[in-house]
Amino acid sequence: MEYTVKGIAELAGVSPRTLRWYDKTGLLKPTRVSESGYRFYGAAAVDRLQQILFFRELGFSLAEIKRILDSPDFSETAALQSHLLALTRQRERIDALILTVQKTLDDRKGENKMNDSEKFEAFKRGLVRENEERYGAESRAAYGDGAVDAANSAVLGMREDQHAAWTALDEAIHAALAEAVRAQCAPDGPQGQKIAQIHREWLSYTIPRYDPGQHAGIAALYAADARFTAYYDRDLPGCAQFLCDAVKSYTKRL
Repeated sequence: MEYTVKGIAELAGVSPRTLRWYDKTGLLKPTRVSESGYRFYGAAAVDRLQQILFFRELGFSLAEIKRILDSPDFSETAALQSHLLALTRQRERIDALILTVQKTLDDRKGENKMNDSEKFEAFKRGLVRENEERYGAESRAAYGDGAVDAANSAVLGMREDQHAAWTALDEAIHAALAEAVRAQCAPDGPQGQKIAQIHREWLSYTIPRYDPGQHAGIAALYAADARFTAYYDRDLPGCAQFLCDAVKSYTKRL
């Protein structure tokens, strides 16, 4: 079956303007164009549009979606399985947040007292799950299941004040890195070593027993893995490499 622009727009719940943009950028080309210029979309185009909308729901940019769908390694079955896993985890996060909101409402009504740990459990579980999805495989390969499980347990066990302090240190690292890179500071200089010390303090919340080799290895991942690099370079390119070099210098002095 073939659909016109209007027909597939109504079917998928998108606007004709969106479809024209997808066509212009090469993300979704019509199956054929008639002599009079009308676009028609067949079964393959319908399936590709469904994939586009799945990826959009999961937060991917249009450029990322095009790169994925156009890859010779792309598998629709594998993509659907990945969507199912991601959406299931998303539902689990939402369910946990809904439960937290409900418990908070009950607490405000004086029905069921909520302890401080329960108030933040859903957020911490979401953070652990997100980190596991993004970096779990690499971290477990580098440091073993025991170390990663211990770090996850430490996050889940944080009190409200500990979690706030840990988050504040992370933001402080980002701010200090951007300032140091803009000022072209040396990673082994005073500013770089101060950042490395803050990073050590940040790590201590999840890895109580400090190991300089482990510290240097973790920082090395920031420059070696594109996902870690993107996280630390979110404000300014070069921050991940600066942190890697600063920690390397810091640990050599211990």
